[in-house]
Amino acid sequence: MGKDKKTPVTINGVEHEFENLTPEQQTYFNHIVDLDRKINNAKFNLDQLQVGRTAFHNALTKSLEET
Repeated sequence: MGKDKKTPVTINGVEHEFENLTPEQQTYFNHIVDLDRKINNAKFNLDQLQVGRTAFHNALTKSLEET
């Protein structure tokens, strides 16, 4: 029963079954999914870096005001 279950994927607004894609198309799709994950991780890291930079800038500004 588990072997009959297909994995739906949407590409350009059209639903396909992953198992019906060619091996080449599956590879392209997997690369896209992996790259999307990496892009989201990079955005998350950039957010952290920007907040950290702002915190250090604020700390520097405050320390300069105190002297």
